[in-house]
Amino acid sequence: MMVSLVVTGVPPEVAALAPGIEEVEELRRKANDARDELEKLDKSWKDQQTELKKSKKRLRETLEQLAVADAEFEKMREPLAELANSAYQAPTASGTLSLFGMAAPGEALRGSADVSFLANNNNGMLKTAKELRERRETLANQAQDLQSSTAVDQAKIAKQKKTLFNRINQLTNQLNKMLKNLDLDRDTRLTLTCDTALAEEASQFPNGLIPSKYLCKLPQKGFMLRADAALGFYKLNAAYKKQFGRDMCVRDAYRDLAEQRRIYYQRPGFAAIPGRSNHGLGQALDLCGGIESQGTSQFNWLEANSRKYGWFHPSWAYVSPFEPWHWEFGTEADRE
Repeated sequence: MMVSLVVTGVPPEVAALAPGIEEVEELRRKANDARDELEKLDKSWKDQQTELKKSKKRLRETLEQLAVADAEFEKMREPLAELANSAYQAPTASGTLSLFGMAAPGEALRGSADVSFLANNNNGMLKTAKELRERRETLANQAQDLQSSTAVDQAKIAKQKKTLFNRINQLTNQLNKMLKNLDLDRDTRLTLTCDTALAEEASQFPNGLIPSKYLCKLPQKGFMLRADAALGFYKLNAAYKKQFGRDMCVRDAYRDLAEQRRIYYQRPGFAAIPGRSNHGLGQALDLCGGIESQGTSQFNWLEANSRKYGWFHPSWAYVSPFEPWHWEFGTEADRE
């Protein structure tokens, strides 16, 4: 019941059977789908964080501009007050100003002229004051809008973060339940943990400098290969075991640069120059257990069957130098 709920589309009677490659591939597919989904959620979350930073920066800049505008407007308050005070207190004001005081016509005319002169001299100040006021209002509105949008963005980020973390837990639990319900043998577990995508990633690194996380473990403890070579070897090893009743004997697999240098110092002229060894690509094996001797049943079987699984004995290894134990993954054309 547990598996039928977790593995969507797999009937209970199939789920109850011993796991095979179909169940493993289903688990791998779901794990990859989960990874892709989480990557999208993570990207969306990070994009929102970037937008929030931009929004906060715009808000900070707007508030700084508003503070400058407030300071400039504050400087103008005193001259504006003096202008207003002079106009409204003129005892000879005329027109609308005459409402604030009565005077004889001659005095009123002179007062009106004084006010006009005062106003003309302060037109620039009045215009600047108006522009500052409008600028302050615009900046204040922008600051309010930015504060609101920032608050909304923060709420979105918090929600996306919660969604992301909840989904991580959900998918992790789901995949672990699927894995727990698969009674996997050793070879199937190795196949499950060796992703073919690792091969492309491993190929980006120089010979002998491939990090271990881009390589796959072999059934033979302590040895590793590039993912595509390892997956081919798992099948080859299983067929060999069926034929001879035991795993293949491996003497060497991936060699890092330090190991290549050590072997070259021991066998100069016979071992490849450090940085040129096919072992440093994670696509070569040195085998033992009878395979290291040409003409044995183990060597003959491997020679007849290895290419079915992507492995071959290179032509140079028959003659220069003669190395019946050395086998490679891919084709000879790849090495040219």
